[in-house]
Amino acid sequence: MPTLLLAGIVQAWNMAGSPQRIDDEGTYVAQAWAITNLGELAHYTYWYDHPPLGWIQLAGYAQLTGAFERWDTAVMAGREAVLVATLISTALLWLLGRKIGLSRAMATGAALLFALSPLALQFHRTVYLDNIATPWLLGALILAMSRKHQLAGFVGAAVVFGVAVLTKETYLLALPLVGFVMYRSAWPATRRYTLSVATTMLVLVGFGYILFAAVKGELIPGSNRVSLIDGIAFQLSSRASSGSVTDPDSLISRTFTMWWQLDQVFILAGIAASLVALFIRKFRPYAVLVLALVVFMFRPGSYLPVPYIIMLLPFAALLVAGVTSWAFSRLRHGSSVGRAGGVAIMMALILAVVTAVPLWATQLRGFLLSDLDQPTAQAQAWLESNVPRSNRLIIDDAMWVDLVRSGFERDNVIWYYKMDTDADVIDASPEGWRDSDYIVTTDSMRTFPQQFPQVNEALQNSEVVASFGTGAQTVDIRRIYPEGIAARTEQAALQSAGRASLGAELEQNPSLVLDENSRAQLTAGQVDSRIVAALSRRAAIDDRLSVSFPPVDGEDGTLRRQVLIAEAGGAPLTPGSAEAAAQQKWFEDLDGDFAVDSAVQTDDGVLATFSVEAPPGVLPAQ
Repeated sequence: MPTLLLAGIVQAWNMAGSPQRIDDEGTYVAQAWAITNLGELAHYTYWYDHPPLGWIQLAGYAQLTGAFERWDTAVMAGREAVLVATLISTALLWLLGRKIGLSRAMATGAALLFALSPLALQFHRTVYLDNIATPWLLGALILAMSRKHQLAGFVGAAVVFGVAVLTKETYLLALPLVGFVMYRSAWPATRRYTLSVATTMLVLVGFGYILFAAVKGELIPGSNRVSLIDGIAFQLSSRASSGSVTDPDSLISRTFTMWWQLDQVFILAGIAASLVALFIRKFRPYAVLVLALVVFMFRPGSYLPVPYIIMLLPFAALLVAGVTSWAFSRLRHGSSVGRAGGVAIMMALILAVVTAVPLWATQLRGFLLSDLDQPTAQAQAWLESNVPRSNRLIIDDAMWVDLVRSGFERDNVIWYYKMDTDADVIDASPEGWRDSDYIVTTDSMRTFPQQFPQVNEALQNSEVVASFGTGAQTVDIRRIYPEGIAARTEQAALQSAGRASLGAELEQNPSLVLDENSRAQLTAGQVDSRIVAALSRRAAIDDRLSVSFPPVDGEDGTLRRQVLIAEAGGAPLTPGSAEAAAQQKWFEDLDGDFAVDSAVQTDDGVLATFSVEAPPGVLPAQ
């Protein structure tokens, strides 16, 4: 219980802040949300890229607990679900360790390593189907060790393992381990019978997925339809390769670098323990699995999923604890050669602990204190506050559910991956990228632009209007220009010149009190024409206006669409004063092309904000 409590606290603490939301987890959560809210298997056409059981489990959890209603950010509902899955996995790993002969202390060590390693924490906090499959795999291994009620245990192991595979298909790679554990555990007299029954049950579970596709008429390829065969072919052969390890810019190199930076000590310890465990009978099957999975990563021309390592984590932790336990026993009871081996392993373990402590402290501090998701949250808030609900957006899937829930039409929130791959989206976009108004770029989207021609065209013909965060966490909101970026650049120059002319006239008005920056912004054409027009009218009413033009959060200030009135008629505009209320109401009463998005009283004065785009009737057009 203390182990689970510690694991739960570390996993949950600042779970919304770190790591930053990513596209994959947004996709799985959106598919789960579609089940509970749209009555559909996915928020787009389901095309058999993964079996749906993983997000069906997410949907079931959310439905039972009200997770989608309790969180403002939909991905957090999914993270809560994988938190529960991780705690179950931690408990099952402890039990598995006990079943293969680890002491309570060593089983606890394996569970803590699995739960608290920065490498594990990064992936356990992310909504990956692998996290949901892991407890099923561990449960299958525990059931496969059943000896008292062997037939029931083996049948249960086969069914549970089938659920693991239908949750994440890569877990099929663990079939040899599950089969070997069953074979070794089976009574010789009934081995053939029990294994035959278990195999039949596993086949039946897998056949259920095939039958599902067949009933929908989507088993084999056909014109204008998805199929299970196409989905399998995509995963096995047609998916783009992760590249070569020797290429530092390849996806596989970036993936390895990410894993290594998170926890190189656990990676080295896990591989070393696996090599040693090959010579320890009770740990050998798990060592073979880990090493086979490692070798499998390097197959030529293959695709390596970033969360692939999740399946290795529990077994690597188990082997580190198991080899440590073996070393202790050799020190106490082994021969001189055995003691020498035990001493060598213990020295390596001490070195690993000494090295890991400062590395873990730094990494865990980041997980517990940093807010890496802030740029995504800020970009999402900017969209919800500034973009009309009728506009069409191309986005990272991490914010799909949240934007739909905020009022955007489902068909107007386009997951970038579908712009070039989903027939329904393509049919709904006769002009392709030109039919969209904004594109929101994240690290995920910036990684694969050339693979998606329409997305790439949208990027090439857009410009940043708001940006949040730095480095890999940067989220840019870009305005798309259907006429092309060259025509937009020419038009922007004319608009800026027009605003500069209007601003120069206003700057001469003796009623305005401007600091040097505000005066320069006016004469440089950086102030929205609607603000210039509004101030011209307001200066005719007040003989003294102290104004400035603060930028909207996230915008670079090239065009200011906010005006702050700090003083009017010689009186400071303090919150709650009659003067402040009168100024606020005046701005709120502006209508037509000059209507404001908002006018609020602040400690610094009355702040009026105009929409991100001026209506066509405002000259010069913006």
